[in-house]
Amino acid sequence: MTEILVRNARVLVTMDDARRELPECDLRLRDGVIAEIGPGLATDGAEVIDAAGCVVTPGLINTHHHLFQTLTRGVPAAQDALLFGWLKALYPIWARMGPEDMRVSAEVGLAELALTGCTLSSDHLYLYPNGVRLEDTIEAAANIGLRFHPTRGAMSIGESAGGLPPDALVEDEAAILEDCIRVIDAFHDPSPGAMVQVGVAPCSPFSVSRELMRDAALLARDKGVRLHTHLAENVEDIAYSEAQFGCRPGQYAEDLGWTGPDVWHAHCVKLDAAEIELFARSRTGVAHCPCSNCRLGSGIAPVRAMRDAGVPVALGVDGSASNDAGSLIAEARMALLLQRVQTGADAMAAREMLEIATRGGAQVLGRDDLGQLALGKRADLAIWDVSGLEAAGAWDPVAALLLSGPGRVRDLLVEGRAVVRAGQLVHRDARALAAEQARRLARLMA
Repeated sequence: MTEILVRNARVLVTMDDARRELPECDLRLRDGVIAEIGPGLATDGAEVIDAAGCVVTPGLINTHHHLFQTLTRGVPAAQDALLFGWLKALYPIWARMGPEDMRVSAEVGLAELALTGCTLSSDHLYLYPNGVRLEDTIEAAANIGLRFHPTRGAMSIGESAGGLPPDALVEDEAAILEDCIRVIDAFHDPSPGAMVQVGVAPCSPFSVSRELMRDAALLARDKGVRLHTHLAENVEDIAYSEAQFGCRPGQYAEDLGWTGPDVWHAHCVKLDAAEIELFARSRTGVAHCPCSNCRLGSGIAPVRAMRDAGVPVALGVDGSASNDAGSLIAEARMALLLQRVQTGADAMAAREMLEIATRGGAQVLGRDDLGQLALGKRADLAIWDVSGLEAAGAWDPVAALLLSGPGRVRDLLVEGRAVVRAGQLVHRDARALAAEQARRLARLMA
């Protein structure tokens, strides 16, 4: 039996059903599960982590990423382009990537997330050049130590058939579905505490057929896994949907079985009132990616309206080719500020955004075992040292996490196991990872 006692937290932010914040509190973790919460808990032979001067929160949850894109940050031809032009600039580069590029890129992206408080990340891998497989990223997550929800993405309509991606990056639809079955059978774990769960995720309505969207939904429900895609990202996306399908993206999704509590869509910047009501009624989730939406000039997603209507909303950093960073706590800060820009300074409180980043992510990914520090929940938590310079002068240490800092965790535990200690990765050397990424980048640029 493994026991850890997190002792003397300045504030324990539980995000439990009562949203309790417990001052000067301890937390006992036993075999990867939260076993006891309260002040002055006995050591009883447990490993002790001193959290004096720290805020302890549930681990943050990232619900949308393209980890392979950490190799294509700041590409000159894509720096100032809108979504479709940005994709066209990057597709030829991505087509040169191989399995090791995917693994190293994923490790770098997941390491960034871990250092900024994330304990669970999804990933949307929708291209498979040169022998790439989904397990390249699954291996990367195991190497870093994070929980992982990879989705088997796909593109099937190339330029010659009127699609956006080059023909070299699209796949046969029967082969796509067959590989979805393979990776679900091999890697999906439906049990509580699972370290890996797999989803099905055709890339977008403009890169796959109507038939693949429908078949993917049928397959996912037969296998009991979740569905994910991009939707209503910008005005080009809306125009494409209306021109090609004769309806808005929300209606297209509903017609093909892509609404429901087992579905989450990335972006949803341009959902209208009727689509918001549809998502609320069907409990369809949204991964809000504010930094990417700003970077590509897509707009500000109506998160306040979605939340008020009852739409499940979570956060995503999106791919590093459109962010270009991968900090989940910075993403939460940006989301908070943008809702205030859009709706007013009283539109979103720091604690509500922290809830979106924790409980919201757990809800969208169907993980009722995560997202809060409560008895029986999994031992995924972030320890933030608020005694340093970034939070100096902060009257409210919880709000400080989003309003001032720190921007990195001191310690991160996943299933009660250390992933970050004293601000450093436990299982990988950050400098060595960066050096390996530099070698991969040099090959791609050549």
